[in-house]
Amino acid sequence: MPHYLRTIPLATAIALASVSVHANETSIEARLAELERQLESTRAELAAQKTSPPATTNNETETRISALERRASGNEGLSMSGYARSGLLLNEQAKSTRGGPYVTPAGPLGGAVGRLGNEPDTYVNAMFNLRRQLDNGANTLFRVAIADSVTTSNDWTSSESQLNVRQVYVELDNLPSFTGAFEDAAIWAGKRIDRDTFDIHWLDTDVVFLAGTGAGIYDMKFSDNWRSNFALYGRSFSDFQVGERDDPGTGDTDSLTLSSNNYVGNWQFMVNAISANDNDERLLDNDNTAADTGVHGMVAYHGDTFFGMSEGNFKVALLHGQGLGAEVKRIGANGDLLNDAQATRLALYGTTYLSPNWRIAPSILAEVSEDRFAEGDDYRWATINARLANEITNNFEMQYELSYQYMDLDPAGYKGRSQVSGSFGKATIAPTFKPDVGGFWKRPEIRLFASYTDWSDELNSYDSSDAFGSEGFTGGQWSFGVQAETWF
Repeated sequence: MPHYLRTIPLATAIALASVSVHANETSIEARLAELERQLESTRAELAAQKTSPPATTNNETETRISALERRASGNEGLSMSGYARSGLLLNEQAKSTRGGPYVTPAGPLGGAVGRLGNEPDTYVNAMFNLRRQLDNGANTLFRVAIADSVTTSNDWTSSESQLNVRQVYVELDNLPSFTGAFEDAAIWAGKRIDRDTFDIHWLDTDVVFLAGTGAGIYDMKFSDNWRSNFALYGRSFSDFQVGERDDPGTGDTDSLTLSSNNYVGNWQFMVNAISANDNDERLLDNDNTAADTGVHGMVAYHGDTFFGMSEGNFKVALLHGQGLGAEVKRIGANGDLLNDAQATRLALYGTTYLSPNWRIAPSILAEVSEDRFAEGDDYRWATINARLANEITNNFEMQYELSYQYMDLDPAGYKGRSQVSGSFGKATIAPTFKPDVGGFWKRPEIRLFASYTDWSDELNSYDSSDAFGSEGFTGGQWSFGVQAETWF
């Protein structure tokens, strides 16, 4: 075999072995840079050959090199990405204990608290992506995402498993026939989580969450500084009682959300209209009538500094919804909301370095809502959280978290719940090992932790079915454990 052909399989093997999917952007850039170097070296060897190969061989070589380059750019091939965590959470008696970011009475309303040293579950979300680039330049993406969550510590958890196919969709972009405002647009259809959902990681809460089955278009550009997304998402409410209370039947309905999401510079403006035909037929407590329409809006700013004071980043969002839109985080996902329901939420977080070895990530999440599930109900809660880390060596850091939540909850008798007000607090210390320190987003991490939690006694009487006030979970207690967390 001529030397100039032997170099191509060798380069191919080296290149394919060098390309893998990692959440760490620095690693990706380094691998791609090495691949580019190898490809340039291969081209140089070909050019140095004294005997030129036939034209057909030249074309074949260029085709194979182009294929390698497309794979190196991430535009072609099969890849996997995702997120996972798994940990053990024990109380002072070395028994499993309650926990989680939504453990407080405000949790079912979206009132999350700090998650460090407060998670007893095993959760995984794995995404499989198949990308192709056609000769005309068009790109295709097929994605399947599978997720599961359990709280048992056993190795075999089929009886508790919530294994779920969370996403199945196709996306097309760089279509040659798209011009003008649609030149850079991508179209999609199927079951998916919206691409532009964003969260506060330290509270394990999305700021806004849009998902379901439908179709949409991303990245229409109406000017150099303005891009827009439009989508229609459908969700199915669970079966509910309809008719008269002495002779109830069952019904179901779908919720449809028409979404417009616009970015102007660092600003984001989102508007959603929600409809669920026949949802007003469901029987609710106290003879209330459920909403069958709703509106939702969000204004957000995505900053590229730490509130203009130092290097880092921050995000702030103000959300408001009425009717079915009063579930301001999970848009169109709650069918029990009343026509007069309304809610307003503020979400804010940022990250920065206080010194070369200390970093901090503060966050605030707060909401007021009324007439939510019963006429006259009133819910007010606010969470203040701070995650700190002290980088001690290249592979070890001490993490700390302080979390405080105030609640003033008046459910107006909904589901037999009582009116309460009070506060919840948690402090965590977590020695953490990782392959390379240097930021809040570097994973994987293995942590040991100890947490102290306490709350107002009055909160124990809010709901007889929640964790508060149950045996071994009455406040003023320590918990201990270990956890692994990664994204890839």
